[in-house]
Amino acid sequence: MNSTAKISRSAVLYIAWPIIISNLSTPLLGLVDTAVIGNLGDPALIGAIAVGAMIFSFLFWGFGFLRMGTTGLVAQANGAGDTAEVKATFYRATLLAGIIAFALLLVQKPLASAAFSLIEGSEAVESAALTYFSVRIWGAPFSLLHLAVLGYLLGQGKSTLILWLQLLLNGTNIALDIVFVVFLGWEIAGIAAATLIAEIVAALFGLYLVIRHMNATYGSSASKWVQLKDIPALLRMLSVNRDIMIRTLCLIFAFAWFTNEGAKSGDILLATNAILMQFVSFSAFFLDGYALAAESLIGTAVGARNPVQYSLTLRYICELGFANSLILSAFFFFIGPFVIDLLTNVPEVREACRVYLIWAVAAPVISLWCYLLDGVFIGATCTREMRNAMIFSLLAYLAGWYLLRAPFANHGLWLSLHVYFVARAASLACYLPNVRRQAEPV
Repeated sequence: MNSTAKISRSAVLYIAWPIIISNLSTPLLGLVDTAVIGNLGDPALIGAIAVGAMIFSFLFWGFGFLRMGTTGLVAQANGAGDTAEVKATFYRATLLAGIIAFALLLVQKPLASAAFSLIEGSEAVESAALTYFSVRIWGAPFSLLHLAVLGYLLGQGKSTLILWLQLLLNGTNIALDIVFVVFLGWEIAGIAAATLIAEIVAALFGLYLVIRHMNATYGSSASKWVQLKDIPALLRMLSVNRDIMIRTLCLIFAFAWFTNEGAKSGDILLATNAILMQFVSFSAFFLDGYALAAESLIGTAVGARNPVQYSLTLRYICELGFANSLILSAFFFFIGPFVIDLLTNVPEVREACRVYLIWAVAAPVISLWCYLLDGVFIGATCTREMRNAMIFSLLAYLAGWYLLRAPFANHGLWLSLHVYFVARAASLACYLPNVRRQAEPV
Protein backbone atom coordinates (compact mmCIF):
# COMPACT_ATOMS: atom_id res chain seq x y z
CA MET A 1 0.00 0.00 0.00
CA ASN A 2 2.30 2.73 -1.28
CA SER A 3 -0.27 5.27 -2.37
CA THR A 4 -1.52 7.88 0.03
CA ALA A 5 -4.87 7.73 -1.77
CA LYS A 6 -5.37 4.32 -0.25
CA ILE A 7 -5.09 5.67 3.29
CA SER A 8 -8.53 6.56 4.56
CA ARG A 9 -10.76 5.91 7.51
CA SER A 10 -12.26 3.06 5.49
CA ALA A 11 -8.80 1.50 5.08
CA VAL A 12 -8.32 1.59 8.85
CA LEU A 13 -11.76 0.09 9.48
CA TYR A 14 -11.15 -2.58 6.82
CA ILE A 15 -8.22 -3.88 8.88
CA ALA A 16 -9.54 -3.10 12.37
CA TRP A 17 -13.03 -4.62 12.37
CA PRO A 18 -12.16 -8.19 11.36
CA ILE A 19 -9.54 -8.13 14.13
CA ILE A 20 -12.10 -6.85 16.64
CA ILE A 21 -14.57 -9.59 15.70
CA SER A 22 -11.91 -12.31 15.87
CA ASN A 23 -10.72 -10.99 19.24
CA LEU A 24 -14.25 -11.08 20.64
CA SER A 25 -14.61 -14.73 19.60
CA THR A 26 -11.80 -15.71 21.98
CA PRO A 27 -13.67 -15.15 25.29
CA LEU A 28 -16.48 -17.35 23.92
CA LEU A 29 -14.06 -20.27 23.82
CA GLY A 30 -13.23 -19.76 27.50
CA LEU A 31 -16.93 -19.77 28.36
CA VAL A 32 -17.48 -23.06 26.50
CA ASP A 33 -14.44 -24.66 28.16
CA THR A 34 -15.80 -23.67 31.55
CA ALA A 35 -19.37 -24.74 30.73
CA VAL A 36 -18.55 -28.24 29.46
CA ILE A 37 -16.14 -29.00 32.30
CA GLY A 38 -18.33 -27.25 34.89
CA ASN A 39 -21.20 -29.63 34.23
CA LEU A 40 -19.13 -32.65 35.26
CA GLY A 41 -19.77 -31.80 38.91
CA ASP A 42 -16.12 -31.57 40.02
CA PRO A 43 -15.02 -28.04 41.03
CA ALA A 44 -11.36 -29.14 40.92
CA LEU A 45 -11.67 -29.56 37.15
CA ILE A 46 -12.89 -25.98 36.76
CA GLY A 47 -9.91 -24.74 38.75
CA ALA A 48 -7.58 -26.95 36.72
CA ILE A 49 -8.81 -25.43 33.45
CA ALA A 50 -8.23 -21.93 34.84
CA VAL A 51 -4.72 -22.80 36.05
CA GLY A 52 -3.71 -24.67 32.89
CA ALA A 53 -5.06 -22.01 30.55
CA MET A 54 -3.32 -19.30 32.58
CA ILE A 55 0.06 -21.06 32.29
CA PHE A 56 -0.20 -21.29 28.50
CA SER A 57 -1.57 -17.76 28.18
CA PHE A 58 1.47 -16.35 29.95
CA LEU A 59 3.82 -18.74 28.13
CA PHE A 60 2.63 -17.92 24.62
CA TRP A 61 1.97 -14.26 25.44
CA GLY A 62 5.65 -14.08 26.36
CA PHE A 63 6.53 -15.24 22.83
CA GLY A 64 4.14 -12.73 21.26
CA PHE A 65 7.14 -11.08 19.63
CA LEU A 66 6.85 -13.77 16.93
CA ARG A 67 3.62 -12.07 15.85
CA MET A 68 4.46 -8.43 16.58
CA GLY A 69 8.00 -8.42 15.22
CA THR A 70 6.93 -10.24 12.07
CA THR A 71 4.10 -7.76 11.45
CA GLY A 72 6.36 -4.72 11.57
CA LEU A 73 9.14 -6.22 9.46
CA VAL A 74 6.78 -7.66 6.82
CA ALA A 75 4.83 -4.38 6.57
CA GLN A 76 8.04 -2.38 6.12
CA ALA A 77 9.45 -4.75 3.50
CA ASN A 78 6.08 -4.66 1.74
CA GLY A 79 6.03 -0.86 1.78
CA ALA A 80 9.56 -0.78 0.38
CA GLY A 81 8.59 -3.23 -2.38
CA ASP A 82 11.22 -5.74 -1.21
CA THR A 83 9.54 -9.01 -2.19
CA ALA A 84 12.46 -11.22 -1.20
CA GLU A 85 12.64 -9.71 2.28
CA VAL A 86 8.88 -10.10 2.82
CA LYS A 87 9.18 -13.85 2.27
CA ALA A 88 12.47 -14.20 4.13
CA THR A 89 11.02 -12.39 7.17
CA PHE A 90 8.22 -14.95 7.45
CA TYR A 91 10.54 -17.92 7.07
CA ARG A 92 12.99 -16.54 9.64
CA ALA A 93 10.10 -16.13 12.10
CA THR A 94 8.96 -19.68 11.34
CA LEU A 95 12.47 -21.01 11.93
CA LEU A 96 12.72 -19.13 15.23
CA ALA A 97 9.28 -20.45 16.26
CA GLY A 98 10.47 -24.00 15.57
CA ILE A 99 13.64 -23.56 17.62
CA ILE A 100 11.72 -22.11 20.59
CA ALA A 101 9.07 -24.85 20.38
CA PHE A 102 11.73 -27.57 20.29
CA ALA A 103 13.34 -26.06 23.40
CA LEU A 104 9.97 -25.94 25.21
CA LEU A 105 9.33 -29.60 24.45
CA LEU A 106 12.79 -30.52 25.74
CA VAL A 107 12.27 -28.72 29.06
CA GLN A 108 8.56 -29.44 29.49
CA LYS A 109 8.99 -31.33 32.78
CA PRO A 110 11.09 -28.69 34.61
CA LEU A 111 8.86 -26.02 33.03
CA ALA A 112 5.77 -27.68 34.50
CA SER A 113 7.46 -28.03 37.90
CA ALA A 114 8.42 -24.35 37.91
CA ALA A 115 4.94 -23.22 36.86
CA PHE A 116 3.10 -25.30 39.45
CA SER A 117 5.51 -24.28 42.21
CA LEU A 118 4.24 -20.70 41.77
CA ILE A 119 0.58 -21.69 42.02
CA GLU A 120 -1.09 -22.56 45.29
CA GLY A 121 -3.86 -25.03 44.53
CA SER A 122 -5.26 -28.21 45.96
CA GLU A 123 -3.71 -31.54 45.06
CA ALA A 124 -6.74 -32.39 42.90
CA VAL A 125 -6.47 -29.11 40.97
CA GLU A 126 -2.73 -29.49 40.39
CA SER A 127 -3.09 -33.11 39.28
CA ALA A 128 -5.79 -32.27 36.73
CA ALA A 129 -3.92 -29.16 35.57
CA LEU A 130 -0.79 -31.25 35.04
CA THR A 131 -2.80 -33.59 32.79
CA TYR A 132 -3.93 -30.55 30.79
CA PHE A 133 -0.35 -29.25 30.57
CA SER A 134 1.08 -32.63 29.52
CA VAL A 135 -1.28 -32.85 26.55
CA ARG A 136 -1.35 -29.25 25.42
CA ILE A 137 2.42 -28.62 25.55
CA TRP A 138 2.74 -30.71 22.37
CA GLY A 139 0.89 -27.96 20.56
CA ALA A 140 3.76 -25.51 21.15
CA PRO A 141 5.22 -25.83 17.61
CA PHE A 142 1.81 -25.11 16.09
CA SER A 143 0.91 -22.28 18.50
CA LEU A 144 4.17 -20.50 17.76
CA LEU A 145 3.86 -21.11 14.01
CA HIS A 146 0.37 -19.63 14.26
CA LEU A 147 1.87 -16.44 15.74
CA ALA A 148 4.27 -16.12 12.79
CA VAL A 149 1.38 -16.70 10.36
CA LEU A 150 -0.70 -13.98 12.05
CA GLY A 151 2.28 -11.62 11.90
CA TYR A 152 2.71 -12.16 8.16
CA LEU A 153 -1.00 -11.77 7.35
CA LEU A 154 -1.34 -8.63 9.46
CA GLY A 155 1.81 -7.16 7.94
CA GLN A 156 0.10 -7.62 4.57
CA GLY A 157 -3.12 -6.03 5.88
CA LYS A 158 -5.05 -9.28 5.38
CA SER A 159 -7.19 -9.00 8.50
CA THR A 160 -10.17 -10.76 6.88
CA LEU A 161 -8.03 -13.90 6.51
CA ILE A 162 -7.05 -13.54 10.16
CA LEU A 163 -10.73 -13.41 11.10
CA TRP A 164 -11.49 -16.66 9.26
CA LEU A 165 -8.39 -18.28 10.71
CA GLN A 166 -9.35 -17.35 14.28
CA LEU A 167 -12.92 -18.49 13.73
CA LEU A 168 -11.57 -21.82 12.45
CA LEU A 169 -9.32 -22.13 15.52
CA ASN A 170 -12.02 -21.30 18.05
CA GLY A 171 -14.83 -23.09 16.21
CA THR A 172 -12.83 -26.32 15.91
CA ASN A 173 -11.88 -26.07 19.57
CA ILE A 174 -15.48 -25.59 20.70
CA ALA A 175 -16.78 -28.48 18.56
CA LEU A 176 -14.08 -30.85 19.81
CA ASP A 177 -14.69 -29.74 23.42
CA ILE A 178 -18.24 -31.00 23.11
CA VAL A 179 -17.26 -34.24 21.35
CA PHE A 180 -14.37 -35.17 23.64
CA VAL A 181 -15.88 -34.12 26.98
CA VAL A 182 -19.65 -34.44 26.61
CA PHE A 183 -19.80 -37.50 24.34
CA LEU A 184 -16.51 -39.33 24.97
CA GLY A 185 -16.08 -38.40 28.65
CA TRP A 186 -12.37 -37.51 28.40
CA GLU A 187 -12.75 -34.73 31.00
CA ILE A 188 -9.69 -32.47 31.39
CA ALA A 189 -7.65 -34.43 28.83
CA GLY A 190 -10.47 -33.86 26.33
CA ILE A 191 -10.31 -30.08 26.79
CA ALA A 192 -6.54 -30.15 26.25
CA ALA A 193 -6.80 -32.49 23.23
CA ALA A 194 -9.44 -30.25 21.66
CA THR A 195 -7.16 -27.23 21.98
CA LEU A 196 -4.16 -29.18 20.67
CA ILE A 197 -5.97 -30.40 17.55
CA ALA A 198 -7.51 -26.97 16.92
CA GLU A 199 -4.04 -25.38 17.10
CA ILE A 200 -2.66 -27.93 14.62
CA VAL A 201 -5.55 -27.36 12.19
CA ALA A 202 -5.32 -23.56 12.41
CA ALA A 203 -1.52 -23.45 12.08
CA LEU A 204 -1.45 -25.72 9.03
CA PHE A 205 -4.34 -23.91 7.36
CA GLY A 206 -2.65 -20.59 8.16
CA LEU A 207 0.58 -21.82 6.57
CA TYR A 208 -1.43 -22.78 3.49
CA LEU A 209 -2.94 -19.26 3.36
CA VAL A 210 0.50 -17.66 3.59
CA ILE A 211 1.98 -19.83 0.83
CA ARG A 212 -1.09 -19.26 -1.36
CA HIS A 213 -0.78 -15.50 -0.82
CA MET A 214 2.93 -15.55 -1.67
CA ASN A 215 2.31 -17.54 -4.85
CA ALA A 216 -0.54 -15.26 -5.94
CA THR A 217 1.23 -12.00 -5.08
CA TYR A 218 4.89 -12.71 -5.79
CA GLY A 219 4.69 -15.64 -8.22
CA SER A 220 6.49 -17.98 -5.83
CA SER A 221 6.63 -18.84 -2.14
CA ALA A 222 10.27 -19.92 -2.35
CA SER A 223 12.99 -17.98 -0.55
CA LYS A 224 16.71 -18.27 -1.18
CA TRP A 225 18.82 -19.65 1.67
CA VAL A 226 21.28 -16.77 1.29
CA GLN A 227 18.38 -14.39 2.03
CA LEU A 228 17.33 -16.37 5.11
CA LYS A 229 20.81 -16.32 6.64
CA ASP A 230 21.39 -12.63 5.94
CA ILE A 231 23.28 -11.75 9.15
CA PRO A 232 22.22 -8.07 9.45
CA ALA A 233 18.56 -9.03 8.88
CA LEU A 234 18.81 -11.86 11.43
CA LEU A 235 20.39 -9.56 14.01
CA ARG A 236 17.70 -6.96 13.42
CA MET A 237 14.96 -9.56 13.89
CA LEU A 238 16.56 -10.83 17.10
CA SER A 239 16.99 -7.28 18.42
CA VAL A 240 13.36 -6.44 17.65
CA ASN A 241 12.13 -9.65 19.27
CA ARG A 242 14.33 -9.20 22.35
CA ASP A 243 12.98 -5.71 23.01
CA ILE A 244 9.37 -6.81 22.48
CA MET A 245 9.85 -9.75 24.85
CA ILE A 246 11.23 -7.46 27.60
CA ARG A 247 8.29 -5.12 27.03
CA THR A 248 5.82 -8.03 27.21
CA LEU A 249 7.32 -9.40 30.42
CA CYS A 250 6.94 -5.94 32.02
CA LEU A 251 3.31 -5.90 30.89
CA ILE A 252 2.66 -9.35 32.35
CA PHE A 253 4.29 -8.30 35.62
CA ALA A 254 2.14 -5.15 35.84
CA PHE A 255 -1.16 -7.03 35.62
CA ALA A 256 0.05 -9.88 37.83
CA TRP A 257 1.01 -7.26 40.42
CA PHE A 258 -2.47 -5.73 40.22
CA THR A 259 -4.10 -9.12 40.83
CA ASN A 260 -1.74 -9.97 43.68
CA GLU A 261 -2.27 -6.66 45.46
CA GLY A 262 -6.03 -7.05 45.16
CA ALA A 263 -5.78 -10.52 46.71
CA LYS A 264 -4.13 -9.01 49.80
CA SER A 265 -7.29 -7.00 50.46
CA GLY A 266 -9.50 -10.05 50.94
CA ASP A 267 -11.77 -12.26 48.88
CA ILE A 268 -14.44 -9.61 48.27
CA LEU A 269 -12.06 -7.08 46.72
CA LEU A 270 -10.22 -9.82 44.85
CA ALA A 271 -13.50 -10.91 43.26
CA THR A 272 -14.50 -7.29 42.66
CA ASN A 273 -11.28 -6.45 40.85
CA ALA A 274 -11.46 -9.68 38.83
CA ILE A 275 -14.96 -8.81 37.59
CA LEU A 276 -14.10 -5.20 36.76
CA MET A 277 -10.94 -6.35 35.00
CA GLN A 278 -13.24 -8.20 32.58
CA PHE A 279 -14.46 -4.77 31.44
CA VAL A 280 -10.85 -3.61 30.97
CA SER A 281 -9.98 -6.79 29.06
CA PHE A 282 -13.05 -6.45 26.85
CA SER A 283 -12.12 -2.88 25.95
CA ALA A 284 -8.54 -3.97 25.24
CA PHE A 285 -9.77 -6.74 22.91
CA PHE A 286 -12.02 -4.24 21.16
CA LEU A 287 -9.60 -1.32 20.82
CA ASP A 288 -6.74 -3.63 19.87
CA GLY A 289 -8.20 -3.75 16.37
CA TYR A 290 -7.12 -0.14 15.81
CA ALA A 291 -3.70 -0.82 17.29
CA LEU A 292 -3.20 -3.73 14.89
CA ALA A 293 -4.37 -1.58 11.98
CA ALA A 294 -1.69 0.90 13.04
CA GLU A 295 0.96 -1.83 12.99
CA SER A 296 0.17 -2.73 9.39
CA LEU A 297 -0.40 0.76 7.97
CA ILE A 298 2.42 2.52 9.86
CA GLY A 299 4.82 -0.27 8.91
CA THR A 300 3.88 0.15 5.26
CA ALA A 301 4.33 3.94 5.49
CA VAL A 302 7.76 3.57 7.08
CA GLY A 303 8.83 0.99 4.50
CA ALA A 304 7.64 3.28 1.69
CA ARG A 305 9.31 6.31 3.33
CA ASN A 306 6.01 8.16 2.99
CA PRO A 307 5.46 10.82 5.70
CA VAL A 308 2.03 11.82 4.36
CA GLN A 309 0.81 8.24 4.62
CA TYR A 310 2.27 8.06 8.13
CA SER A 311 0.52 11.27 9.27
CA LEU A 312 -2.84 10.29 7.79
CA THR A 313 -2.67 6.83 9.38
CA LEU A 314 -1.86 8.31 12.79
CA ARG A 315 -4.69 10.81 12.46
CA TYR A 316 -7.32 8.28 11.39
CA ILE A 317 -6.51 5.62 13.99
CA CYS A 318 -6.68 8.28 16.72
CA GLU A 319 -10.02 9.64 15.50
CA LEU A 320 -11.67 6.25 15.09
CA GLY A 321 -10.13 4.76 18.22
CA PHE A 322 -11.21 7.73 20.35
CA ALA A 323 -14.78 7.59 19.02
CA ASN A 324 -15.00 3.89 19.85
CA SER A 325 -13.47 4.37 23.29
CA LEU A 326 -16.16 6.95 24.13
CA ILE A 327 -18.86 4.51 23.03
CA LEU A 328 -17.34 1.75 25.17
CA SER A 329 -17.13 4.01 28.23
CA ALA A 330 -20.76 5.06 27.81
CA PHE A 331 -21.76 1.41 27.38
CA PHE A 332 -19.93 0.43 30.59
CA PHE A 333 -21.53 3.33 32.48
CA PHE A 334 -25.10 2.46 31.56
CA ILE A 335 -24.91 -1.34 31.23
CA GLY A 336 -22.17 -2.01 33.80
CA PRO A 337 -24.44 -2.65 36.82
CA PHE A 338 -26.54 -5.13 34.82
CA VAL A 339 -23.42 -6.99 33.62
CA ILE A 340 -22.06 -7.10 37.18
CA ASP A 341 -25.29 -8.72 38.38
CA LEU A 342 -24.98 -11.33 35.62
CA LEU A 343 -21.42 -12.17 36.64
CA THR A 344 -22.01 -12.58 40.38
CA ASN A 345 -24.88 -13.17 42.79
CA VAL A 346 -22.87 -12.28 45.91
CA PRO A 347 -24.39 -9.07 47.38
CA GLU A 348 -21.12 -7.80 48.86
CA VAL A 349 -19.29 -8.23 45.56
CA ARG A 350 -22.10 -6.56 43.61
CA GLU A 351 -22.02 -3.58 45.97
CA ALA A 352 -18.23 -3.27 45.82
CA CYS A 353 -18.25 -3.50 42.01
CA ARG A 354 -20.61 -0.55 41.83
CA VAL A 355 -18.29 1.48 44.06
CA TYR A 356 -15.28 0.88 41.81
CA LEU A 357 -17.11 0.71 38.45
CA ILE A 358 -16.02 4.26 37.59
CA TRP A 359 -12.47 2.97 36.99
CA ALA A 360 -13.70 0.44 34.44
CA VAL A 361 -15.77 3.19 32.80
CA ALA A 362 -12.70 5.42 32.49
CA ALA A 363 -10.40 2.65 31.24
CA PRO A 364 -11.27 2.69 27.50
CA VAL A 365 -10.66 6.42 27.07
CA ILE A 366 -7.53 6.43 29.27
CA SER A 367 -5.92 3.23 27.97
CA LEU A 368 -6.69 3.74 24.26
CA TRP A 369 -3.65 5.92 23.64
CA CYS A 370 -1.06 3.46 24.90
CA TYR A 371 -2.66 0.69 22.79
CA LEU A 372 -2.58 2.83 19.64
CA LEU A 373 0.99 3.99 20.20
CA ASP A 374 2.07 0.40 20.82
CA GLY A 375 0.72 -0.34 17.34
CA VAL A 376 2.57 2.63 15.83
CA PHE A 377 5.89 1.63 17.36
CA ILE A 378 5.51 -2.06 16.49
CA GLY A 379 4.76 -1.15 12.88
CA ALA A 380 7.84 1.08 12.77
CA THR A 381 9.86 -1.58 14.68
CA CYS A 382 10.96 1.14 17.11
CA THR A 383 11.14 -1.56 19.75
CA ARG A 384 14.00 -0.10 21.76
CA GLU A 385 11.84 2.94 22.46
CA MET A 386 8.90 0.68 23.34
CA ARG A 387 11.06 -1.27 25.77
CA ASN A 388 12.37 1.87 27.47
CA ALA A 389 8.90 3.43 27.68
CA MET A 390 7.48 0.26 29.23
CA ILE A 391 10.21 0.07 31.86
CA PHE A 392 9.65 3.74 32.78
CA SER A 393 5.87 3.20 32.91
CA LEU A 394 6.22 0.15 35.14
CA LEU A 395 8.32 2.18 37.58
CA ALA A 396 5.74 5.00 37.49
CA TYR A 397 2.99 2.44 38.16
CA LEU A 398 4.80 0.95 41.17
CA ALA A 399 5.61 4.42 42.51
CA GLY A 400 1.96 5.43 42.12
CA TRP A 401 0.82 2.29 43.93
CA TYR A 402 3.29 2.95 46.77
CA LEU A 403 2.07 6.54 47.23
CA LEU A 404 -1.65 5.91 46.73
CA ARG A 405 -2.30 2.57 48.47
CA ALA A 406 -2.41 3.94 52.03
CA PRO A 407 -4.69 6.98 51.54
CA PHE A 408 -6.98 5.48 48.89
CA ALA A 409 -6.83 1.68 49.40
CA ASN A 410 -8.41 -0.15 46.43
CA HIS A 411 -9.19 3.16 44.72
CA GLY A 412 -5.45 3.81 44.93
CA LEU A 413 -4.71 0.50 43.23
CA TRP A 414 -7.05 1.33 40.36
CA LEU A 415 -5.70 4.88 40.12
CA SER A 416 -2.14 3.56 39.93
CA LEU A 417 -3.22 1.29 37.04
CA HIS A 418 -4.53 4.35 35.19
CA VAL A 419 -1.26 6.15 35.97
CA TYR A 420 0.40 3.20 34.24
CA PHE A 421 -1.78 3.65 31.14
CA VAL A 422 -1.03 7.38 31.01
CA ALA A 423 2.71 6.87 31.60
CA ARG A 424 2.85 4.36 28.73
CA ALA A 425 1.13 6.76 26.34
CA ALA A 426 3.10 9.83 27.45
CA SER A 427 6.50 8.14 27.32
CA LEU A 428 5.78 6.67 23.87
CA ALA A 429 4.54 10.05 22.63
CA CYS A 430 7.91 11.54 23.54
CA TYR A 431 9.52 9.13 21.06
CA LEU A 432 7.08 9.84 18.19
CA PRO A 433 9.55 12.14 16.36
CA ASN A 434 11.83 9.09 16.01
CA VAL A 435 9.06 7.23 14.19
CA ARG A 436 8.30 10.22 11.99
CA ARG A 437 11.96 10.43 10.95
CA GLN A 438 11.85 6.79 9.84
CA ALA A 439 8.98 7.65 7.49
CA GLU A 440 10.90 10.55 5.88
CA PRO A 441 12.50 10.02 2.46
CA VAL A 442 16.20 9.15 2.60
